[in-house]
Amino acid sequence: MNISSGTSYPLGATYREGGTNFAIFSAHAERVELCLYDKEGVREIARLELPEQTHDVWHGFVEGATPGLCYGYRVHGPYDPHEGHRFNANKLLLDPYARALKGRFEWHPSHLDYDVQQEPVQRSSLASANDNQAYMPKAVVIEDSALSAIGGSPAVPWHETVIYEAHVKGFTRLHPDVPDALRGTFAGVSHPKVIDYIKSLGVTCVELLPVHAFADEYHLFRKGLTNYWGYNTLNFFAPHSDYLGGSDPLLFRNMVDRFHDAGLEVILDVVYNHSCEGNHLGPTLSFKGIDNHSYYQLVPGDKYYYINDTGCGNTLNIRHPRVLQLVMDSLRYWVTTMGVDGFRFDLAAALGREEHGFSSRSAFFQAIAQDPVLSRVKLIAEPWDVGPGGYQLGNFPAGWSEWNDRFRDTVRRFWRGDEGVLPELARRLHGSGDLFEHAGRKPSASINFVTSHDGFSLRDLVSYSSRHNLGNLEDNNDGHRENYSSNHGVEGETDNPDINAQRWQQQRNILTTLLVSQGVPMLQAGDELGRTQSGNNNTYCQDNPLNWIDWQDVPVGGKSLGKLVGKLIAIRKSFPVLSATVYRHRSDDLCDDSIHWLNSDGKTMRQEHWHERDTHVLGYLLSESTGRETNDSRQLLVIFNATEESRFFCLPTAGLSEWQVIIDTAKEESTDLYWTGKAEKQLTLAPHSVVVMTTARAGGPHWLELAEPKDLRETV
Repeated sequence: MNISSGTSYPLGATYREGGTNFAIFSAHAERVELCLYDKEGVREIARLELPEQTHDVWHGFVEGATPGLCYGYRVHGPYDPHEGHRFNANKLLLDPYARALKGRFEWHPSHLDYDVQQEPVQRSSLASANDNQAYMPKAVVIEDSALSAIGGSPAVPWHETVIYEAHVKGFTRLHPDVPDALRGTFAGVSHPKVIDYIKSLGVTCVELLPVHAFADEYHLFRKGLTNYWGYNTLNFFAPHSDYLGGSDPLLFRNMVDRFHDAGLEVILDVVYNHSCEGNHLGPTLSFKGIDNHSYYQLVPGDKYYYINDTGCGNTLNIRHPRVLQLVMDSLRYWVTTMGVDGFRFDLAAALGREEHGFSSRSAFFQAIAQDPVLSRVKLIAEPWDVGPGGYQLGNFPAGWSEWNDRFRDTVRRFWRGDEGVLPELARRLHGSGDLFEHAGRKPSASINFVTSHDGFSLRDLVSYSSRHNLGNLEDNNDGHRENYSSNHGVEGETDNPDINAQRWQQQRNILTTLLVSQGVPMLQAGDELGRTQSGNNNTYCQDNPLNWIDWQDVPVGGKSLGKLVGKLIAIRKSFPVLSATVYRHRSDDLCDDSIHWLNSDGKTMRQEHWHERDTHVLGYLLSESTGRETNDSRQLLVIFNATEESRFFCLPTAGLSEWQVIIDTAKEESTDLYWTGKAEKQLTLAPHSVVVMTTARAGGPHWLELAEPKDLRETV
């Protein structure tokens, strides 16, 4: 094959008439070889040296290189780890801009840049001569035009958003209506039956755990485990091959289009804080061998070691212009070419850390803010990492939303019965204005969640008091130590009907609290079905039924939870006071746009009430002025009782309207989507319960317009 100089832009492999242009950044390389393989990615058919270097970009145009051709790189340069250089031409390297992959990554000692037989003290001076090409996936030349013509996004406003966090494989691996060949793939998760179920819940957005190509960590490989969650990225452009069910990225795009056709947005959980190459003893697969000194943050005194602000072995050097460019190009690709609607950034504090610490004006945040594409999509931060000053909840820029772990922990503690939690609960119900409002941000800045992929499932939260992670083969030392959970008398599963009844009621309480709070609610897929992980609160390495949703063995209580979620989301949509676009505060007029906090007497909470540590009853009154008569105003009253006894609650005067109960978590049958009758002036609250009431009249202009939900068996 003939190669000419080509162009330095764009980076990656770009097909155009007559051949393909290859361009790769490396500031410290001495020369770069392009290795071409057949379309199976097995047989090397040519090895060509890139002839030009322009502004640290090595490039060349290969005549006759067409879509489907597989390739990789061998980069020559100094091997001097103490100075940050780990070049080793014996390693076939993956193009950071690869759009698709052929073949699988397989663990083998040849991926390491040292011989495992060497003594540790010698490993920094000798580079391994072992070749790894047989165990590496190959990048594939694709034709970008085949992925154009994206359909329109639903563009759901932030304040109307309800997020559903799901795993591509775990959601469909056991789904009876998904064909075997499609289970665990993008085509499976966008199967019409699956989409019908997601739509039946009323959620507006599916947030997928990492779908970028990822690899297993070496310590998991040695234990016979795998990285199930996918937070160990190999490439930032190529979809994970196992989820594609092949190598054509069009299959991912088709999934997004199907979700959009159903009115659902797609958010990707992305990992730009570290890569799968690990620490100084990790494999050389891509960035390490291309330009380790540029791509990673290295310890200043000895660049043999990596700064590990992520807890995963390395930290990407996003302060480097070319690394920042890589991240920005990747994000734009997933929006403009793949059609996604936003991103949740794993360990996002690492992306905002400058030389002197975290800054909401870091280069990364400013690049996002000025970008005409990325500044308009949904941006969610996991606002912490393990580096210095790593906890940054509330400190991200305007336009960003943040996972609110203080909401998570407060709701868990309140329903566990902890003392002194009431003031904190009110702040979280209010949308955490104490964290966000001072910076001019809106309630939608708070992503409210009680459970997620990381931690107990909802059912386990009320069934286990401690973690049970022995299956991870780390002597039960991994995962969160403090879960603010309760087993209600027995650790794990039990046949005791009273304990089980209390557990299901507590799950109803938690879901109700989540969905009546200001901010953006996020549900973990399967919680509405009563899914259990058998007490494992760190299932990142469990690719088995522990993580897969069992659609055919849903407990009776789980079917009830699913209906409750549907009703609560419908209530949320029918009453805009639950999804306010600005922070509401107390008003002297109960019918104004306001929030009122009530004690059990139906009176406004006074200062001394907030300091009563043993108080576990609270009324949460939301009012919206309609400009009409008092009896036509919208009012919603939520009453929480986290005590073990029944309590009386005096209802506030509702003008000419009567208070009506629409949710009572003490009654499993209250999940039916029907009016449940008029309340008296004094309400009796059952132990451990939530009651939701309204002054809107049945059949009136503000009442819920709800259809009878399908039986779960019909949907699933």
